[in-house]
Amino acid sequence: MREAKFQIGQIVRHRLFSFRGVIFDIDPEFNNTEEWWQSIPEDIRPSKDQPFYHLLAENSESEYIAYVSEQNLLPDTSGKPVRHSQLSEVFVKDKSGGYKPRNTLMN
Repeated sequence: MREAKFQIGQIVRHRLFSFRGVIFDIDPEFNNTEEWWQSIPEDIRPSKDQPFYHLLAENSESEYIAYVSEQNLLPDTSGKPVRHSQLSEVFVKDKSGGYKPRNTLMN
């Protein structure tokens, strides 16, 4: 099992698709349904033996929850805040421009 490259509260962006978000949970390896994994086109389907991240995500049109493999994430260096409506339920903004969990007893 690999150590996660990103951390809870970090703002990241997708490597291939134009969305970004704040990490709110991390799975050490794939932990979703086989049907979900098979729905990803084979030429871009990630391996299951890497960390997967749960994001409060946004694109130019909407806000949603995303589940993304580590290989498809990059740090977001835009400096722009994330607008997801659930963000304030889970996080508080920190001085560095990132987010820290509101409840420190989270998994």
